[in-house]
Amino acid sequence: MRNPPGIEANKGIILGHECVGEVTEIGSDVMDLKVGDHIILDNNVPCGVCTPCQTGNSNLCKHMGSMGVHKDGVFAQYAVAPEKQMVRIPKEIPIDQAIFAEPLNCVMGAVKKLKVMPGDTALVLGGGPIGLYFTTLMKACGAGKVLVSEVSDFRTEYAKAQGADRVINPAKEDLKTEVLNETDGNGADIVIDAVGVLINDALMAVKSGGSILLFGQNGVARQEICQNDITARGLTVYGNFIGNYTLKNVANLLSSNRVDFTKMITHKLPLEDFETGLKAMQKGEALEVILDPFANE
Repeated sequence: MRNPPGIEANKGIILGHECVGEVTEIGSDVMDLKVGDHIILDNNVPCGVCTPCQTGNSNLCKHMGSMGVHKDGVFAQYAVAPEKQMVRIPKEIPIDQAIFAEPLNCVMGAVKKLKVMPGDTALVLGGGPIGLYFTTLMKACGAGKVLVSEVSDFRTEYAKAQGADRVINPAKEDLKTEVLNETDGNGADIVIDAVGVLINDALMAVKSGGSILLFGQNGVARQEICQNDITARGLTVYGNFIGNYTLKNVANLLSSNRVDFTKMITHKLPLEDFETGLKAMQKGEALEVILDPFANE
C-alpha cells in the first residue's frame, strides 16, 4: 500500500479535476453562463439531498460525485460539468493564475474557519503546493509572521517567494525551539498541518489558547496524542475537507491581484506529456505542473 494511499477511482474515466476553461456550449437549463465566458470549477458535485447537504455542509456530502474520480474529469480538450459547480471569472485573468482555483478553493474553505487576526504568527507544516497556498493566504489575511516547516531545499526557496518570513528545516533544527524563539517563547497563534501526519508537531508548536488546523490527509497513518494537551491548554482544533461555498471568494481573490501563485509553476507541458510532469512531481522536482490540451494545435 502506498503512503499516502491512493484514491479509489472508477476505472475507465477521464482523470483530472483542476482546470480553468471557456464555455463553448450550454444546455437548455443553463441560467447564467454564456458561451465565451471564462470559468473556474469546483469538481466535487454534491447530491443536494443528504443531511450534510441540507445543513450547509455540502463538502461533506454522503454521495459526493467527484469529476476525475467518480465521473469524467478535465484531462481533455473538452469537459462537461454542472453550471452550479462553476463561477465566472474576468477574461483578463491570465490562465496561469486562474489554474490554481480548485486547490485554492479547498484551502479557502479552511482559512474561513481560522479567523486570522492581523499580527498573528502562523506556522505552516509542509512547504508543498498546499502549504504554499496557506503561506500566501496567511500573509494576505494579515498575519504578522508566517513560518514554514520544510525539509526540502527546493521547496524552501518557493516558500520564501510566497511570503514565508522564515523556513525552518526540522531535519536540521529543533522545530519547537525555533518556533519559541520566533514568538517570544509563546508558540504560534495558528499552526496548519498541510501534510496530514503532523498533529504532534502542531501541538508542540502552538501557543496556549491557539488554533490548529488539520488539512493534509493520510488515511493509513496513525498518531498517538495526549488529549489533555488540548484540553488543559485551551486549544481549538479544526478539521477541514475541501471547500464549502468558497469558489466565489476564490474568483474575487484572483480578480483582486492581491496574490500571485504563478511563481509556483515549475513545468508547462502539452497534455500528452502528462507522464513527464507526474514523474517530476514524484521525484520532488516539480511544484505546479500546467497541462495544455491545445498546445500542439
